[in-house]
Amino acid sequence: MGLTSNKVLWLAIVIAAVLFIGTVWLWPRLARQHWRSVSGRVGLLLATQVALFASVGLAANQAFGFYASWADLFGTETGQGVVVDHSVHGSGGPLQVVSTSEVPGVRATRPERGGQIQKVDIVGRRTHIATPAYVYLPPEYFQPQYRTRTFPTTVVLTGYPGTARSLVDKLNYPSTAQRLARDGRVQPMILVMLRPTVAPPRDTECVDIPGGPQTETFFAKDLPDAVLGHYRGAKRPGGWGIVGDSTGGYCALKLAMHHPRVYAAGAGLSPYYEAPIDPTTGDLFHGDAKLRNRADLFWLLRHEPAPDTSLLVTSSKAGEHNYKSTMDFIQRVQATDRTRISSIILDSGGHNFNTWRREIPPTLQWISGRLSDH
Repeated sequence: MGLTSNKVLWLAIVIAAVLFIGTVWLWPRLARQHWRSVSGRVGLLLATQVALFASVGLAANQAFGFYASWADLFGTETGQGVVVDHSVHGSGGPLQVVSTSEVPGVRATRPERGGQIQKVDIVGRRTHIATPAYVYLPPEYFQPQYRTRTFPTTVVLTGYPGTARSLVDKLNYPSTAQRLARDGRVQPMILVMLRPTVAPPRDTECVDIPGGPQTETFFAKDLPDAVLGHYRGAKRPGGWGIVGDSTGGYCALKLAMHHPRVYAAGAGLSPYYEAPIDPTTGDLFHGDAKLRNRADLFWLLRHEPAPDTSLLVTSSKAGEHNYKSTMDFIQRVQATDRTRISSIILDSGGHNFNTWRREIPPTLQWISGRLSDH
C-alpha cells in the first residue's frame, strides 16, 4: 500500500482508535506500582501517541502532497534523476505520452467536451534532465474548428518536495482553467504541470549548478522545446507563462525575470526571493558570486536592467512569513521602468493548499490576460 493510499490512512486511524480504547480498558489493570505495570502503561501511551501522529501526518500528506511515496519520505530515492536517454536522438523524441485520463471533477468523458490530462515523460536535449509531468489540453484543442490553432501555454510548478499529481487533483489547476474558460474569463490554455525538483531528492532551486543539474536551462530551453515539438503551443514570444507555489513560486518569478522572451508572465504564490542554502539544496553556487547574485531577485532588480515581463506575487497579512519581503519586492519592481507587477494580498492565509486554491482562479485570469496564442 502506497504512502498516499486511503487504505493506509484508514488503517492508521483504526489502529489509533483501537490503541486508545485498549488503553482506557486496560488502565485499571496496569495501575499497580510494579515494573511490568509501569512498562505496560508507558508502552500503551507511546503506541497510542505514535499511531495518532501517524494518522495526522498521513492526512496532512494527502492534503498537501509533501511526499509521493515511502521511498520519498525516508529519503531512499538516491537516483540523481539526471540521465542520458538515447531515445531522444531516435524516433521517440524528448516528450513521450505515458497515459491519458479525464479531467478530475469534469463530467464529460470525450476530450472535445471535457479536455484531457496526459501524463508524459520529458528528457531535455541540452541538459539530459528527465522528469515526469502532466499536460492539460483544453476541450478546444480537440475540436475540428481549432485544429490549426496554437494555444497559450502555462508551466505550473509545485513547491518542494511536492508532487506533480497534486497540481491536478489537489490544487485543481485543470478543472479550474476549464471552468474559467467556459465562463469566458480566461482563454483556453495548455497547462504543463511538474515539480521544480527535477533531480530528486535534491532541491536545485531552478539553478544551473556548476558541475551539476542545469535546472534553469531545462526550464528555459529544454521544456519549451519538448512541449512545442509535440503540442500546438504558442511558438512566438508572449505566448508562454509560468506559475508556481512556494519554491515553485520563486522559480516562476526568477525564470520570468531571467528569460522574459520565453516567459511573458510569471506568478509566484507565496514565493521567496532568493535561493536558500540548506541540507536539501547543498552547495548550489560553488563559489560563483555572479550565479549567487543572479539567484537573488532583489539583487537582480538593483544591478541589472529591468526585464520586460509581467509578474504577480501573493501573500497574506496574517499567516504568511513572506508578507514584508513581498511588499518590499512590489515597491522595488514599481521603481523599474519595464517590469510590471501585480499582487494578491489576502487578509489571512497560511502557506498551504487551501490558501493557494483561493489564489489560483484570479492568478489564471491574470496570466491569461497577458498571453497571446500567436
